[in-house]
Order: sequence, then structure tokens, then C-alpha cells
Amino acid sequence: MSSYYDGGWAPYVTVAERRRKAVQEVEKLRRKGHPVEPVTIEGRKIATTFWGKAWCDNMESYRDFEYRLPRGRSYARNGAVVDLQIAPGKITALVSGSALYKVTINIDAAPKAKWMAICTECAGSIDSLVDLLQGKLSESVMQRLCRQDGGLFPNPSEIHFSCSCPDHASMCKHVAAVLYGGGARLDHKPELLFRLRSVNESELVSQIDTTLPMTTETVSSSKMLQAGDVSALFGLDMAEALTASPLTEKPQSTRSPRAASTPSNKRATAKTAKKQSNGSAKTGARDVPSASASDRPRITKPRSVRTR
Repeated sequence: MSSYYDGGWAPYVTVAERRRKAVQEVEKLRRKGHPVEPVTIEGRKIATTFWGKAWCDNMESYRDFEYRLPRGRSYARNGAVVDLQIAPGKITALVSGSALYKVTINIDAAPKAKWMAICTECAGSIDSLVDLLQGKLSESVMQRLCRQDGGLFPNPSEIHFSCSCPDHASMCKHVAAVLYGGGARLDHKPELLFRLRSVNESELVSQIDTTLPMTTETVSSSKMLQAGDVSALFGLDMAEALTASPLTEKPQSTRSPRAASTPSNKRATAKTAKKQSNGSAKTGARDVPSASASDRPRITKPRSVRTR
């Protein structure tokens, strides 16, 4: 039904004409450099994911909105919301109707006490931000977040809206279309719900401490494995492993004694040999057996070959 303004009825605009106008307005805004994010809905369902459907279900549950929402749902499905921007505490949009209308929806920030109560009750039930944003939550957590009184979604008293259209209704169809467009936007960017309520979604995620605490309890000797038990268990010689640990012992040198000898060692050896020879001289030659002729090595000289 057309709206009554300026002493007459506004001309009726068909769905096809609204779509054509919407495309034209989007192109004009883009040429002017305005960042345009239209709401595009495929099929009959406005929202298909957990957060998008929860947003729409929350809007439809309020009796204050039930008479104006159906027209807005039709506008949203037909692509009338040519631009929708979500910022902390505010939704701004452009809706194509008989003309291009500007819609502003202000949403109060979630009260600190309410938000902290939600975080406390959901502590330990949400493991990661991925599960949170994808809606992979237990039924109890979903009910807590979507609760009308005390949940994350705004109630009617926390929603304040205005539209540049001449409709003087408490909620016009353009505002209703933007509210449904918000549900469609949450399908793709669910984190915007937390921006809209001015809260930090990471506070809902349970913080798991992965560090192990240090213990001061002493272990009973009866519960400790002895070296012999470990040797029998693994078939190892623990004594050799402890005395020749490759981590603590330095590898022994593989050089021969002659290669490892130093000049100082040579002098010490020579002095020792000299002392031994002096001691032998004092005890007499009879103490040292002489080698017999048969024990002496026989040296043969090669015969000379005379050449003629």
C-alpha cells in the first residue's frame, strides 16, 4: 500500500522498477567513490546461517515490529537495500523505493553487567572463535546468547531508527528492510554483531592454560626404577652408558703414542733411559746377560758381480 504524504498518495512503483532504480543508484554511488555494499539475497530465505537466522528470529519475536516487518522483508528480498554499513552501535543504509531513502539505526551498547554475565555463564563452553562465529555451539550456549531478556541481541527499547521517507509510522518498511538486511549481512560477517553491540567476542572464548604446574611433591623410592630395573627392561648396560655417555665424555684421541708425543715427553724419556743405563753400570756387567754368537744377527754382504 502506498504512503500518504504531501496531501496525496505516493505513486506505486513495481518491483522491477525498484530493482532498476536500485542498480542505477548503486552505479551513481560507485562513480562518486562511495563504498557501496548492497544486500544481495539469493532465494526466498534471507538468512541461512546461525547468526543471520538468530538475528531475524529475534526481530520477528517482538510484537512492536510484527506489523511492519512483512513489507520490509519483501523489500529486502527484492534487492531494495542498495547499501548497508555496520559500525559500532550504528547501521546506516540506503533503500530504493519511490526515491532513494537514507535509513539510520542506532543500537545501544550492551550493558557491561549483562555482557560480563554472558561471558561468565558461557565460560568453558566455547573453545575457539571459529566455533563461535560459525555457530558451532551447544544448545545451552545458543539459548543463552539468543535470550530475549539478557541475551546478546538488542531488545526494542535499545533500537532507535530514523528514515528520510515521508512515512510517519513508528517503523517504516525501509527501516524493516534494513533490519532484515542486517541478518543477511551477518550470514557472511557474523563478527559485525559484536561490533554493533560494542563488545569484544574474544572475551567469550575460554582461556585454556596449557602450561603444566611445577610440583614439589617427592616421589617415593618404591615407585622409582633402579638402574638394574632399567637395564633389564631395555637390555642395556647402564653402568657403561653412565660412564661413557656421549653427551658428557669427550671422544678419546685416536692418534698413536708416537704421534701424540711432545718434545717435553721425549726429553723425559731420554732422562729415564739414561738413569737406567747408569744403574746397570753400577751393578756390573754380569747382571746383564750377553748375547751369544748364535743369537747375534748374521749380516751377509751381497756379492759383487764383476762385469767384463
